[in-house]
Parts: sequence; C-alpha cells; structure tokens
Amino acid sequence: MSTDRASAKRRANAFSHVAKAGWGKGVGTLWRIARLNLRHPWQVTFCIASTFIAATLQLFVPRLLGLAVDQEHHIVGATDAGVAAEQALWNTAILLLVLSILRGLFTLTQNYFSESVGHNTAYELRLATYEKLQQLSFSFHDRMHSGDLITLGILDIDGVRMFFATGFVRLILLSVLIGVGAYLLISTDLLLGLLSLSFVPFVGWRSSVVQLKLRATWLELQDRLTVMSRVMDENLGGIRVVRAFAAQEHELAKFDQASLDALELAHERVNLRVTSTSLMNLSFFLSMGLVLWLGGYKVMNGEITVGTLATFLTFMTILQMPVRQLGLLVNSFARASTCGIRLFALLDLELAVKDKPAAPEIKITEGTLKFDHVSFRYPGTTRDVLKDISFTARRGETIALVGPPGSGKSSLVHLIPRYYDVSSGTISIDGQNVAEVTLDSLRQEVAVVQQDSFLFTTTIENNIAYGNPWANERRIERAAESAQLHNYVVGLPGGYDTIVGERGVSLSGGQRQR
Repeated sequence: MSTDRASAKRRANAFSHVAKAGWGKGVGTLWRIARLNLRHPWQVTFCIASTFIAATLQLFVPRLLGLAVDQEHHIVGATDAGVAAEQALWNTAILLLVLSILRGLFTLTQNYFSESVGHNTAYELRLATYEKLQQLSFSFHDRMHSGDLITLGILDIDGVRMFFATGFVRLILLSVLIGVGAYLLISTDLLLGLLSLSFVPFVGWRSSVVQLKLRATWLELQDRLTVMSRVMDENLGGIRVVRAFAAQEHELAKFDQASLDALELAHERVNLRVTSTSLMNLSFFLSMGLVLWLGGYKVMNGEITVGTLATFLTFMTILQMPVRQLGLLVNSFARASTCGIRLFALLDLELAVKDKPAAPEIKITEGTLKFDHVSFRYPGTTRDVLKDISFTARRGETIALVGPPGSGKSSLVHLIPRYYDVSSGTISIDGQNVAEVTLDSLRQEVAVVQQDSFLFTTTIENNIAYGNPWANERRIERAAESAQLHNYVVGLPGGYDTIVGERGVSLSGGQRQR
C-alpha cells in the first residue's frame, strides 16, 4: 500500500517543475484567480458593496444593545419619566429589529453573489481544463493516471472556486469588523478595549497555525483517498477478472487497508480541530471574564454605564467568530494558491502535437500513404521504437505489419493520425505531410480500430455514429452491415436503440471491435 501511495504522489506531482516554484508564484497565482473573478464585474460589485453594508450594520448592533440596556435601567429607576423611557426602549428595539433584518438581507446578497462568482469561475475553468485534456497528446496521458486528472478537475478547481467567497470577500469582511470594531472599543475605554481584544492575537495565531496543519493533512488525505479511489476503480473495471480468479478477499483486503489509512488521518484531523477549538474558547472566556471583572468595577464606580459594559461584551461576541476565521482566511489563500498552481500548470502546458500556423485541411484524392525514413521514440525516452521505416500503401492494398510484442506495430499506426509526432522522417497522404495539415481534417480521414475497444454508455446507434453524429439512419445501418454487426443488432429487443453497458461490457470482444 505504501508503494501505491508513493506512486500516487509521483503522479500527482507530475507538474513538479512548476510546484517547486509554488511559493514564489503564489501571489501571481492569486492575482490570476482574482482576474478570473473580475470577468463578472457586476456580480463582484454587488457582492463587495453588500459585504461593506452588512459589516457596517453589524457594528451598530452592540451600540444599540448597550443603549437598550441603559434605557431599561432608566425605566426601572424612573418615577415620572417612565413612559418616555419605555417609548424610547421600544424605538430602540424596533430599530434593532430593522437593522438585523437589513443585515440579514445584505448578508444573503453577499453570500449569493460571492457563490455565483465562484461557480461561474469554476464553470469556465472546468471547460478550459476539459478542452485542454482533449488537446494534449497521448504522451501526456501515457504518464498521467486518469484518477489524478479527475482529482485535478474536481478538487483543485473547487479550491480555486472557493477563493472569492472564503478568501477575498472574507478578507474585506474581517478587515471591517476587526479593524473598525477594535477602534470603537479602544476609543470608548482604552484599558477595557485592550482587555476585550486580548484574545485576538492568540486566537488569530492559533487558528492560522491549525488551519495550515489541517491544510497539509488534507493534501495527504487527498492522496490517500486517491489511492482508495484507484483501488475501487480498478476493482470495478476488472470485476470479471476478479471473479474469474476468485480474488474477492484479496481485493477486499486492499480496499480495507486503503480505507484504514484514510480513516487514521481523518481521526488525526478531528483531534487537531477539537484541541484547537477548546484552546481558543478558553482564551475567549478568560478575556470575557477579565472584561466582566474590570467593567463591573467601573460600573460600580460610575465610570461607565451598564449599557457600555453590555456594548463591550456584545462586541467581543461579534468579534469572536471573525477572529477565528483568520485561520480560515489563511487556509483559503494557501489552498487557492496550491490548487491554482497545479491547475494553471496544466492549462499552460505547451501542446506536443498541434496545428502549424495557417495549416490547410488535408485533401484525399488517391489515398496513398507513404512512410519516408520514419524514426520514433516516445517523449522522455532514449530508445527508438521505430527506426528508418519506409513503405508505401496505395488504395486497395493491404499492408501487414508483423513482429513480436513491443516491436512498434501499434506505435507505427498511431503516427498516421498524429497521436504522436515522428522523431525524424515524414509521413504523407497523397503527397501531403500529415504534420503540415490540420489535426481535425486529418483525423476525420484516418480511421483507427484500437486493440482495446472502448464504447460509451449510450445506444448502439450513438456509438456507431460517434465520428459523425449527424449521419442518417441508413448510413449507420450500412456501417453496421460492413462490420457484420447489423443482423445481431436488429435481433436485439431495442435494435439500434439498445443501451450498451459501461465500456460496452454487454457485447462480446469481437462485437465491440466491429
């Protein structure tokens, strides 16, 4: 299992040449993410404006609560002015209710638009990532595990998506609440204000440290979950092999070990979070106890009112959550930077196989294929798979490539539609170098039947028409007749509308190839 995890890490670090410079590129990556968010300017504007208004309204709440306490105190001690004081208390209560409703509405607006910006950005990144994966050459996919690419396209994009809501917007909110709140407390009473804020440095430091540790353990947990997903994927994909060799117990043991590794780290994360939360609560209640003690003394001496003390305590309660979120803020920046570096490393990869500028479309006339002194080696290797291959295949001819396994027969065929580019020499069709025409037109004209036949989970008709989705029904039937598949299909209850199973498992090997 340790070997599986090590290999998973090696594959996950396939962009290590970029990741090594990750810290240096962190600020640039965050700025790049911010520019993606700014593609939705009106949503960003509504979100930021709502954040400022909601934070400002929240800062009025302690003042109004303090005022209400003082008004209640006057009512209790009043003789002839009780009615007026009671009316003032009702006015304050109504104002507080309206203020709370408005704050809730602006907070709702802030959350809606911050999530909207994040999801729109994620949508654009998913499309860009998927398009890039379609363009990258076989040599890239040869060295990357599909599970790692799926993780990149889901978890890393999610890390970038959350940056706007949990990073940028939270930074504005915390700056207003902590900055303005601290100023209001200290300007009211210096000593009481400092005591009220005494928990802030410890909670902010502890929260940041713990969030970074949780971030590190999350990355490790992600690797372990990748291993577990790979074990499950391979087991389900090869379920017939597993059953044929009665290897269920072996596969269960593999999955059990992978699950236990993930569970062990999950428990470690829970312990870290619980311990940290307990320490932060302790520091907060110690500060509140000191404020109550000193504030009560000042109230008895007439230096401040009961309402002022209530204002300080309410401010502390309001500030407690934003201060704890400093760690989440640090974690959001760290996660977005890490995920963004990996994601943009993929999006910025140069295509090994691509169209030349102003490349024309290929035009087939005689259908003559020519290999002229072709040599080929796989990227990153030093051994030639093919060396100085020359032959000509004309229309109507059948060319047989004979050789032992690993001699390069499949590799030679893959060079024709440019799944790979030749190391030297040229391949031409009707005198047109395949490297100098557009890939789309070339692959429309070259048909390849892979050794490992793959079918999509859809109808037989859709699988046959995959290369030309607009083909009419008769053309699809003629193709099936040419492949000697038509009679089998019409004998099925659903005919061409029959759904084939995942990877075409409901068909035989020969039927899948046809």
